[in-house]
Amino acid sequence: MFLRELSHPMKAMKHRLCLLLMVMALLPSSYAFAQQREVRILAVNDVHATIGVFPQLAALVDSLRAVDPELLVFSAGDNRTGNPLNDKYDIPAYPMVALMNQVGFNGSALGNHEFDVHSLRRLVGLSHFRYICANMHAEPSAGINVVPCQVFQVKGFRVGVVGAIQLSPQGLPSTHPDNLQGLTFDDPMKAVERHEWLSQQCDVAILLSHLGYDADQEVAARCPWLDLIIGGHTHTQLKGDERVGDVLITQNKNKFGRVTLITLTVDDDGHVVDKRAEYIDVKKFPKKNAVVAEMVRFFGDNPAFRRVIASAATPFETKEELGCMMCDAYMAATGAEMALQNPGGVRIERLAQGEITVRDVLEMDPFDNQVAMLQLTGKEIVEMMLSYCHGNVVSFPFVGGMRCEITSQKDNPSKIAKVRLKTIDGRKLKMNKKYRVATNNYITATSHIPEGSAQELNVLTTDVIQQYLQEQQTVSYQGVSRLSIR
Repeated sequence: MFLRELSHPMKAMKHRLCLLLMVMALLPSSYAFAQQREVRILAVNDVHATIGVFPQLAALVDSLRAVDPELLVFSAGDNRTGNPLNDKYDIPAYPMVALMNQVGFNGSALGNHEFDVHSLRRLVGLSHFRYICANMHAEPSAGINVVPCQVFQVKGFRVGVVGAIQLSPQGLPSTHPDNLQGLTFDDPMKAVERHEWLSQQCDVAILLSHLGYDADQEVAARCPWLDLIIGGHTHTQLKGDERVGDVLITQNKNKFGRVTLITLTVDDDGHVVDKRAEYIDVKKFPKKNAVVAEMVRFFGDNPAFRRVIASAATPFETKEELGCMMCDAYMAATGAEMALQNPGGVRIERLAQGEITVRDVLEMDPFDNQVAMLQLTGKEIVEMMLSYCHGNVVSFPFVGGMRCEITSQKDNPSKIAKVRLKTIDGRKLKMNKKYRVATNNYITATSHIPEGSAQELNVLTTDVIQQYLQEQQTVSYQGVSRLSIR
C-alpha cells in the first residue's frame, strides 16, 4: 500500500501522515496503544558511496520519523567504494560516515568493501552507530571495535540484531588480503546459529546480512527462529514477500536501486504476527533535507575530479569493453605482451559516449590497486586464471593481448571445463613458453602463481589508465570482446 502511494509521493506522504495522526487521536487509548505495536525499519544495502541521494533519503527518514519516532535505520553493508568524492577524501569514506550519522543510522553490517583502503579503524571511531558482525574477530592491535549483535528497545519490545559478512573460498571477505591484517573470520552460518539465544531473549530477531541472496535463503532454512533477514552483497532487487518458511528476506539493487520499509507487527505476548516489506524509489522522493544537501555539496566540491582526460568516440556498453581498455592500458605502460583484469575490479557497468573525466576512471577502478608484472608460461597463465575465478565462468578475467575460448561443463554451464588461449591473430599460445603478463596486485594476491613471480611496480592502476587515455585522446571499444564461451 505504502509503495503504491509513493507513485505520487508528496501528496501520498502528507495524506498518510495526516490520516494516521487523526485516526490515532480519535480512537480509544487501548486501540491506539495497539497501533504502536508495529516495529518499523528502513533498510539500505550496497550504497557504494552514492552520496548524491542522501538529501532525499534524509527527507524520507524525517517523514517516517514524524509518524514513528522509533523508526530503526540499518545498512546491510558496502557503504563505501564507488565514488571518488567519498573514497579519495582525506579520511577515505568519511563523507559516507558523516552523512549516515546525520540521517541517524542505528547500525550497519560490515560489507567486504568496508575493508578497502586502511581507514576502517578511524571510521568506526567516527561513526555514531555500531558495526554489527558476528563472524569477524579483531586483535586489539587492529583497533576495529565491532559487536557481534546488538539489542534495541523499540516500543517496549526487545529487537535483537546479529550481523554476518560473506567469505570467499579463501575464507576471507572479498577484498585485498593486505587490508585484513589483525582480523580473523569464521563460518558465517555457524556464527549466526550461535546467536539463536536472541530469539529467546528478544521479541524480534533480525539478521543484518552481507552474505548474498542465495546464502540468505540457506540461513533462513537453517535458522527458522529469525523473523527477518536484511540482506546485501549480491545487489538482488527483491519484490516484497520473499520468504523461506516464515523468515522474511529483503534486499535491493546497489547504489540506491531502492530502499526497504519493513513493518513487523508484534502482539502483546512478544510474537511477530505479521511482516511486510515495501520497496521505495528514494531517488524520486520529492523532498530534500537542506542540511544534508549542503553536506553533499561540500563533499562534492572537488574540481580535480571533473578534469577531462579523453573522449569516447562510442559508448562503452559492457564491463568487458571497459576491462579490455584497462588491460590495454596495463600493456601500454609496461610493455607486457598480455594483461588480465578481474571483472569485480570494474565497478561501473557502462560509460557514455563523450568526455571521459578523472572521476570516471576513479569510479571505474576505486581500489587503489597497483600494477604487477609476471613472467609466466602459457600453462601458468591458464592456472592463474582458473584459480582466480575458482572455475566459475562469470568471474573469468578480462584479457588483453590474447583471446580466450572457454568451454563450459555440459551438466553445469556456470563452471569451466576447458580454456584455450590464442594470440590476437588466432595462433595458439605455447604452453611452455614464457610471456610477460601485466595485471593488478589484487589478482596476484588471490590467485595461485609461482612463488616470487609477481613484481609490484608501485604504480596505481588508475594512474596507468589515465595516462593511457590521455595518450590516446579518443578511444572506441564498442563491440570489443576477447572471451568466447561455448
